[in-house]
Amino acid sequence: GLASDANLKEIPLKNENIKYFKIYRWDPEQNQKPYLSTYPVDLNECGPMVLDALLKIKNEQDPTLTFRRSCREGICGSCAMNINGTNTLACLCYIDKESNAATKIYPLPHMYVVKDLVPDMSNFYEQYRSIEPWLQPSSDKVEGQGEWLQTREDRAKLDGMYECILCACCSTSCPSYWWNSDSYLGPAVLMQAYRWIEDSRDGSTSKRLAELDDAFKLYRCHTIMNCTKVCPKNLNPGKAIANIKKKLSAH
Repeated sequence: GLASDANLKEIPLKNENIKYFKIYRWDPEQNQKPYLSTYPVDLNECGPMVLDALLKIKNEQDPTLTFRRSCREGICGSCAMNINGTNTLACLCYIDKESNAATKIYPLPHMYVVKDLVPDMSNFYEQYRSIEPWLQPSSDKVEGQGEWLQTREDRAKLDGMYECILCACCSTSCPSYWWNSDSYLGPAVLMQAYRWIEDSRDGSTSKRLAELDDAFKLYRCHTIMNCTKVCPKNLNPGKAIANIKKKLSAH
């Protein structure tokens, strides 16, 4: 049966906890320069991450707001953007609840923008394709052979590189990549190149090193280390680039 009136308690209303988000907007179909739109979000009604706020804004306030997202747990790399001046993944970035200042959200810096927070990744992916990121064994498999095997020690050499999700946070934080993105491969792609150079199962190490031995492809890296500072997976692209340089000097 229904509870008596005496048992019904009023649920106290929480005071609104409003946080403002200033978001970069640009639509190529509108004859308008880029601008910032400000959106209020009640944090009491929102998840803890910046991606939660973006989804809430898109669902409840402005369906034209455009951004990429997929996994919402730091695996796909889709929601890479610049939040309060730092490249990161919106799904791994907590909303700053301590500060009263608005959270500013821009697309990844120094990239062509498709719309709003969506950067054009074509050049980045073309550079990734150029390093031939697949296993190139020195011989064909013999009949009945299964996987290409390697020792645990050789497998451990790939740790800290294979986890890269190609979100481009590191490359787009690198001043060398900003000014030379047409010719410098950038930290993400160079770390993936080293991942294959270090793989004991690969037979194209000399060819891969020769391809990278170039004043612009590799040596535009000036160890600024922004890449390592911003990596949302806590990897170290700067170290991988240094290791390529060491291998080339000894090759």
